[in-house]
Amino acid sequence: MLEEKDVLIVEDDPVFRTMLTGFLSSQGCRVREAENGLEGLKALREGMPDILLCDLAMPVLTGMEFVEEVSLQYPMVPIIVISGTGNMSDVAAALRHGVKDFLIKPLDNIMVLKAAILSVLKTEDSVTHNQGFSSQWVNLEDETVVDEELEWHIEELKANPRAARELLIGLMPETESSLGDWQLSYCVLQATDVQPVLLDYTWLIDGRLAFYLVDSATGGDNGTATTLLIRAFFNDYLRTRMSDQNTLSGLIKLIEKGMRNSGYASPIKAIFGIFDVTDRTLNVASAGLTARLQTSDGEQVVKAQPWLGNQASKNGSVSLKLADSGGRLSLSEIGSASFSLTFKRRAKV
Repeated sequence: MLEEKDVLIVEDDPVFRTMLTGFLSSQGCRVREAENGLEGLKALREGMPDILLCDLAMPVLTGMEFVEEVSLQYPMVPIIVISGTGNMSDVAAALRHGVKDFLIKPLDNIMVLKAAILSVLKTEDSVTHNQGFSSQWVNLEDETVVDEELEWHIEELKANPRAARELLIGLMPETESSLGDWQLSYCVLQATDVQPVLLDYTWLIDGRLAFYLVDSATGGDNGTATTLLIRAFFNDYLRTRMSDQNTLSGLIKLIEKGMRNSGYASPIKAIFGIFDVTDRTLNVASAGLTARLQTSDGEQVVKAQPWLGNQASKNGSVSLKLADSGGRLSLSEIGSASFSLTFKRRAKV
């Protein structure tokens, strides 16, 4: 199944590099090697592979710098990181750059690598977009979760809450972002001994902002894995279905179906929203969290409805109106955390 696939290995350890080359060659792959990031970029200019394997700890150009450069110059090339570091901040940083999978050295079973490559290639063949690591959690054809190759990730996160917390915090987006005349910013205060609140948002090309927020602590032992599943479905929904279905209820329904089929997801508190800059309308759907929108015109409340995973797709959404200058959406009843999103019209220069 790997016959005639082009693989580029960027790895400074000659012994490990030789081992990978030997195994992949035995599987019928055409393999090229590079001993550092600069050599890897040169190899990419000479020809793009079907898949790229790389380390993070390398001389000349660090693996993270290399991954970032590849994601900018060659976003169509799928990357699997094989690294000796299990630091979740490194994992999170790699995932933000679109890495498809992250394997930890030493590879006790080399077949894990084969399974990871086949999973990535299958995803690339079925969807032409660059989806990133999160796409492996999702099978969009039947809306279920593909977790056979990711089982170790889930167990690792459950066994190491501190690492899980580092991963989620590392996945938080920039604290400020803007589109046209409007700017989004957020502020979060939370204890260091509990699982964090995770925010994700995306500006859409039609001038809207889609976002969600999940209180991962409410998912218990499965909170981190459930939060990552939500992140995957959110991103894939925006990429493949938002233009057609265009509703918060459709997104929540898709997520809940994936949760039911995953085998590991737990009910969890969340909230979803879409802000339309053209008419300053903020549509919000609660899935367990209470929110308050404060503007110069007063305060509006979004009451908590059933948790995500408890038929939240039947929850109704609330349409709120921002003042011309904007407003602040504050979330309460999220344990020891305080979270607020500010939508503000930017001052004209």
